[in-house]
Amino acid sequence: MELREFAERVLFATTLEEKLRSPADLTDAHPGPALVTPESPGRPAELRFKVSGAARDNFPGTRQLESERERGRLLHFFANHELLATELMALVLLKFPDVPAAFRKGVLRTLQDEQEHTRLYLARMKACGIQFGELPVSGYFWRCVAPMANPIDYVAGLCLTFEQANLDFARHFAQEFGHVGDETTATLLEKIYHDEIAHVAYGLKWFRRWKNPNESDWEAFCRTLKFPLSPQRAKGFTLNVEGRRAAGIDDAFIEELNVYSQSKGRTPTVFVFNPFAEGRIAQGRAFNPTKAQAQLARDLENLPQFLCRQDDIVLVARRPATHFLSALKQAGFALPEFATDVKSLAQRKLGGLRPWAWSPDSVELLGPLFASLTVATRTPDECFSENLAPLYSKAWSAEFLGKVLPQLANETWLCTKKEIGVAVDSLNGALAAIASIRARGHHKIVIKEAVGLAGSNAMRLFEPELLETQRRWMVGALRRGQLVVEPWLERELDFSAQLEMTAGVLKLCGYTGLLADAKGQYQGNWAAPKFERRIPPDVFGLFDGPPDLVTRLHALYENIFSQLEGELRRVNFLGPVGMDAFVYRDAGGKCRLKPVVEINPRHTMGRVTVELMKHVAPGSHGRFRLLNRATLKAEGFTDFAAYAQSLSEKFPLRLEGEPLPRIREGALCLNDPATARVCLAVCQVSRTPVAGKS
Repeated sequence: MELREFAERVLFATTLEEKLRSPADLTDAHPGPALVTPESPGRPAELRFKVSGAARDNFPGTRQLESERERGRLLHFFANHELLATELMALVLLKFPDVPAAFRKGVLRTLQDEQEHTRLYLARMKACGIQFGELPVSGYFWRCVAPMANPIDYVAGLCLTFEQANLDFARHFAQEFGHVGDETTATLLEKIYHDEIAHVAYGLKWFRRWKNPNESDWEAFCRTLKFPLSPQRAKGFTLNVEGRRAAGIDDAFIEELNVYSQSKGRTPTVFVFNPFAEGRIAQGRAFNPTKAQAQLARDLENLPQFLCRQDDIVLVARRPATHFLSALKQAGFALPEFATDVKSLAQRKLGGLRPWAWSPDSVELLGPLFASLTVATRTPDECFSENLAPLYSKAWSAEFLGKVLPQLANETWLCTKKEIGVAVDSLNGALAAIASIRARGHHKIVIKEAVGLAGSNAMRLFEPELLETQRRWMVGALRRGQLVVEPWLERELDFSAQLEMTAGVLKLCGYTGLLADAKGQYQGNWAAPKFERRIPPDVFGLFDGPPDLVTRLHALYENIFSQLEGELRRVNFLGPVGMDAFVYRDAGGKCRLKPVVEINPRHTMGRVTVELMKHVAPGSHGRFRLLNRATLKAEGFTDFAAYAQSLSEKFPLRLEGEPLPRIREGALCLNDPATARVCLAVCQVSRTPVAGKS
């Protein structure tokens, strides 16, 4: 029989008997003309593809394999995959008649293997009480691979994607069937596993022959795959390095595949780190970050990966290094997809947009993606508008606290209205506010820009007389907007509440402590066990009473959250919210609480800390720090890479728990120390409160 006639029978036959029959003698003297790809292969009625988008049959989990029928259901999925591979290989023989004869012979050998695999699965299914076709079958493999324009599309899409993934699945399920005592199926899957090694090796040989010699295997693989295929489809639950090496795949490819991520179905949300939101709101396009600020944004641009899910996308200028991502994956963190081009994402279906903050810069950056959202719930103007801009102002936070405090006037452990900041919009107003505060006995004063970047928008007035430089600073700051003048309070402990405003409901995500330097500038966060619902216990330890202080404090914040929810609903705000607070000592040495210092309608480092704590083993404490070069030098290091090496040696990671291990103790860098220039983010976990938390 001619190879063409055989391939036509496999592709178009409407009975399994014809599809799975393989003649002993085949010749390839007349390959014939190239075939136009049919919409679908010929199949018996019960095995025709279900309509794309129709409800799918649930894939049996490994916990269900104790049931013989569930094992049969799983084998039904596998049998369809093998039959699809057989049909696609027949299509290759018909679609590319002019490829080298050696390639066609290899496709034939592989096709015959797939026929045998299908027959073996059918026999095992029957023994488990399942008939082929009694469950719906998917045509996904066909839809992804059949449109191939060149033979290299076939070896990339089938051999190096679906068959490579089977190196993971066949080995994994061989072990699982063995665990439930089904040695017959386990042995079958082991045979298929070893056959797949040969199939992948065959595809890799031809892929290397046809690819651009100036590209690495990985680069060529990524470029050749056509959406919806991606390298994510080339791996299973756990990466089987041994099998890939046996197939000839090099370690560089394996390492890249290990850290690669892209959604396999769920529409992803796009995250981006835009830390200059307040600057753009205050100054518009006139805002220009300093060189150090711009470098800090580059150093930390991957931080949103700790806020998102595995299927999501983080938009970055430069994709993080593979070795760095490998370390994060080993620490138990699922990796998102990293994208470097907004335009490429505009061609994808997206589930949502999630910048660090909604502001003019993020609306401008993500604007082209709104049309790609599968559920367009909000327009760009609804994400950020003039109604939302005041939420970023410290004056708004002070006004909000002013509304809350009168309801709590009898609580002697709270601050009074005298400690709330005063918003001013002129130099005379600022001077009057300073004089009024000092007349009440507060000599030390802090002045903040109402909207501005943290760490560069405040000035302390500790001298008796106002210096000319301080006066000039206020004049310059007032050109950009309001100032908030407030008494300097001797802080004992800072903490924050991290919240999420959903459709009409404000939800608590957790509490964290705050690390600040002597000037009150941010250094990091820490979190204690039960952070999800409990104010840090260190807060309560600063007060002498009353006996029910814990209950009162939580009730206080429930009341504050309820009022804040109403304010946010009124301006139609959705998204993350951080609320800072602190405990201070008054002139008499008594501790008091300022329950609202700033409200930030955006992601914060405190929110990052809360999300990191979800990877921490129950009972352990966590600390998140941002180290600058001054801190690095103070700790005896000249570069971040040396510091990171010392950190890993001093605090090695230890994971505990099943099936998803969490960090019990140890330290981990959250951005790449090899490329960091001005800032390194570090997470440290300990069984006891981490030193330097407050």
